[in-house]
Amino acid sequence: MTFRDAAFFRNVFLSIAFPFALVVGLTGAIGFQSGLLPTRERGGPVPATISIPAGLLEYRESGEFFRNGLTVDAPMTKIHRQSLEIMKFQVSGESYDQCVAEGVCARRDLSGSSRADMPATGVSFDDAAAYARWLSNRTGEIWRLPKIEELAFAAGSKYPDDALGIDPDSKNPALRWLADYERETARKAFRISYPQPYGTFGENEHGLADFGGNIWEWTSTCLRRVTLDRYSKPISEAESCGIYIATGKHGAPLSSFIREPKGGGCSVGAPPDNVGFRLVRDPRWYTPLLFAISGRSM
Repeated sequence: MTFRDAAFFRNVFLSIAFPFALVVGLTGAIGFQSGLLPTRERGGPVPATISIPAGLLEYRESGEFFRNGLTVDAPMTKIHRQSLEIMKFQVSGESYDQCVAEGVCARRDLSGSSRADMPATGVSFDDAAAYARWLSNRTGEIWRLPKIEELAFAAGSKYPDDALGIDPDSKNPALRWLADYERETARKAFRISYPQPYGTFGENEHGLADFGGNIWEWTSTCLRRVTLDRYSKPISEAESCGIYIATGKHGAPLSSFIREPKGGGCSVGAPPDNVGFRLVRDPRWYTPLLFAISGRSM
């Protein structure tokens, strides 16, 4: 390579690298100035997490699915998931109430425990999102609510399959009503309604604790209503953000402001006993910008 060639490639590189660096720098500055990117405000313990290596995830999609005007089971989907770091336990009452004491989070409606080994309950999606922002600022890291597929990936064998097993070609709605009634009756028969200390419901194969106990967990996934064709392929879809999926023993769509699911909301079937949450630690610095662009909460 001649000197002229080397100079040409250097100039090309600089012409690309400098604008890119400038955009990154400006984006970061805007993010910090606007509060989208976290800044370490004060110290404090970092929550215990588990790391799950990349792998294959097969799960039933969330949402409400219709075919020929009747509700049907959501289809199974198979995707390859990137590695994931998520809190081992749900956010504790002590930690959430510390956020309240600092004037960032709203006070819980319920007189839940403030113990360090008890999950925070009586929190809405909006409360959980505020806590995620608070924790991000405290630690200088990015914490956010998991998407439904991330929580399914972390839950592994404990993730619920809400299918009723009714033939999608059946045009008899009574079959689905009967199956749904029998399932809801079974769900109500074996319940511990009050929150329990960490570890009460054990761990799954990844080390995730207490998933599927009596705490339903908020996700950042909006409710979808999907219409399928005769081959179970989607032909239309409507997303309702403001209603998010909480999941535990089963999935439950809830309005973002609901703190006590047994008192109302958009839950389907037997309402969740309690609603809490755990967070994902996201290594991508630009994650808050993605959420800001999409208009959703982290």
